[in-house]
Amino acid sequence: MSAKWSVKTQLPVHYTVFESFDLFNPENNALLFDGQNSSLQSLRRVVVVDDYVERLHGERIRQYFQYHEIEYRLISLSVSEDNKSMDTVFQVIEELNAFEVARRSEPVIAIGGGVLMDIVGLAANLFRRGIPYIRVPTTLLGVVDAAIGAKTAVNFQGHKNRIGTFYPPLAAILDTTLLQTLSDRQISNGIAEILKIALVKDTELFELLENYGAAMLSSKCQNPEAMPIIRRSVQGMLEDLESNLWEEKLERLVDYGHTFCPTLELKAVPKLLHGEAVAVDMAISVMLAYQRSLVTYQEVERVYNFMRSVRLPLLHPICTPELLYAALQSTTKHRNGLQRFPLTVGIGSAQFFHDITYDEIKTAVKAIAQLEPDAAMQTSL
Repeated sequence: MSAKWSVKTQLPVHYTVFESFDLFNPENNALLFDGQNSSLQSLRRVVVVDDYVERLHGERIRQYFQYHEIEYRLISLSVSEDNKSMDTVFQVIEELNAFEVARRSEPVIAIGGGVLMDIVGLAANLFRRGIPYIRVPTTLLGVVDAAIGAKTAVNFQGHKNRIGTFYPPLAAILDTTLLQTLSDRQISNGIAEILKIALVKDTELFELLENYGAAMLSSKCQNPEAMPIIRRSVQGMLEDLESNLWEEKLERLVDYGHTFCPTLELKAVPKLLHGEAVAVDMAISVMLAYQRSLVTYQEVERVYNFMRSVRLPLLHPICTPELLYAALQSTTKHRNGLQRFPLTVGIGSAQFFHDITYDEIKTAVKAIAQLEPDAAMQTSL
């Protein structure tokens, strides 16, 4: 008789998301966070930034760690969707190895946008089979989405985020004062992810966006109403993630706007930012919901009018029914063979569907194209 063993264990997961403002002020100790709520175990840090952060804040970051007498290595990367790859991950790992980062007591700090944080998170997960890292988002999209979840990923062979892991940070530190230097386009990009949460689970958040979203854009999120909106969005996102952090359940409300989006983001010319691709996806999804009598046309108009007010696209010339249906098929494989397509029911709730058809997509795109003819100039309907 052969022997057989069964191993069952659980991995406790705890990470912290907290606000701290004016992070690079030497009097602010937030960047010294080590997860121990005590004095630093090690006065050494690797800090990875993207080249945009280096230009704007590099000198202040250096002065910060010098002030605190921290031995540090500052690594600046030029990152984009085009080089969001394992080659860039290995570049970070080489730096971690050269600095001889300790396995537990020297968290790596990633300061930048979502691409940078994804790359550093994956590198931290692979190095020594996992070392702690801290995310400091410098974009609105990072604050409300990319920094606060558990996923890391890079692109592979023309596929968005095809290689990745679940590896939560030790902490995500949210500093909205860093958003003041962003372009309007980057603010709009982040508002798209707030809109996602509003449409699928929070009517009041949508109403706040209707009232103050344009002010968020014009003030770079420095208006008084911006923080309550951001906090409500973060809370909504974390509520959905906490109960399903490892995506054991593949029907996820936070996947709204992320069905066509991966294909659009990689293939669109001119390029779409992630939030812009999510916006186009949501615009199509809202029209699909209308075609199924899940929302009224007045609700469609409210969503579209808001998107226009914060300069989010409703369509892109690449949006042919053929490409969108192929994108749906690709996402269906990622969702283990079922579409699991979230559609809004009214504004503030959603249901999942598995039977979206090519003809429905064609009709939806045609309807939006009639509303946004300039965005549909190259579509073949």
